[in-house]
Amino acid sequence: MWMETKTEVEEVSRTRASFSRRVLNSVLLCTGDMEHFDKYMQDKWFVLQLAVWGLRGVTRVILANNPLSGTLILAALYWASPWQGLLGTLGVLASTLTAVIVGQDSAEVAGGLHGFNGMLVSLLMGVFSSAGDWYWWLLLPVCLGSATCVFLFSGLSTLLGHWDLPAAVFPFNIIIILYLLCTGENNPYFPHHPATPPGMLGPNVTELNAVQVMHGIPLGVGQIFACGALGPSLLILGAVVLYSPLLAIHALLGSAVGTLAGLSMAVRHVSLYSGLSGFNGALGCMVVGGLFFTFSWRIHLLAIASAFLSAYADIALSNLLGTVGLPACSWAATLIATLMLLLTGSLAAYRIPIGQVMAPERNLRSQGQWEAGNTEDRESTDV
Repeated sequence: MWMETKTEVEEVSRTRASFSRRVLNSVLLCTGDMEHFDKYMQDKWFVLQLAVWGLRGVTRVILANNPLSGTLILAALYWASPWQGLLGTLGVLASTLTAVIVGQDSAEVAGGLHGFNGMLVSLLMGVFSSAGDWYWWLLLPVCLGSATCVFLFSGLSTLLGHWDLPAAVFPFNIIIILYLLCTGENNPYFPHHPATPPGMLGPNVTELNAVQVMHGIPLGVGQIFACGALGPSLLILGAVVLYSPLLAIHALLGSAVGTLAGLSMAVRHVSLYSGLSGFNGALGCMVVGGLFFTFSWRIHLLAIASAFLSAYADIALSNLLGTVGLPACSWAATLIATLMLLLTGSLAAYRIPIGQVMAPERNLRSQGQWEAGNTEDRESTDV
């Protein structure tokens, strides 16, 4: 009797362990780049494939590459503002379809590389438009601007590829500045709000609210998508965690560094509270902290330095461009990250070629396997 009971307990334990293992494996299949999902989608309808390519393009904005993360981010944008969600969806689809029509590299299209700049252009056009939500004429420049990003991305990729550098969001930054310069504040068809320099103090300066400053740190992650609501920003952060916890940690760390830089420069309180002081720092920290470099303690320190440089450069550029009513967008993080990728010396050994960039955790595993293989080769050749 006792033996039968013991056997039953062992069987129940094995069943539970097997169930937990299956659940864990299912969760792990939804993390990282989800390359197996691309194989599953190969023989599916074009519309379904286009949706997956678009979702990957959505996550490329925040340096991820996961269609489930893209679904969460789109849900967050629609939660914050249905109009902004619609513009973002239209932007990523317009740029991805344009890439398909003009015959861009199929692997790049499937990886979402031709979608994220278009999405950013459409989101920023909506944010700066002073015509209000559901202004349908705005869809015209949204589609044209998003489509134009494909040609800029292709040309810049060829140019920067000689130095193994990504085109990143250079197309977005160029297109949105050109659009705002063309339209102006009083344009009868596409008016927009002028940008305010972060160094400009308001007429009634009040004491700093520490709680709102802390809220500004996760909002800095949301502001990468021009989202200034706390709930949707946390959902966006959750989407990054699904792709890579290490990337999410650097996103929060970079936003905190950017907020600290804003405090040290006494920027307007609204910039601290809304997360605008943190998003360039978040991007600068994420690029270096395990994405384009194999993670180590030295790279972690370099990521923090990149976040500080991106944040201070953003304050400087915002004050400069704000004098003519233009936003600095993500010029600071893009330029600083590009310079970081050109580093020489011992840190250059941690640099990952563009074609081999994956989720940070997978980069670490690949580096470990490569080092283990080299060790075995050395041992086998010893005499």
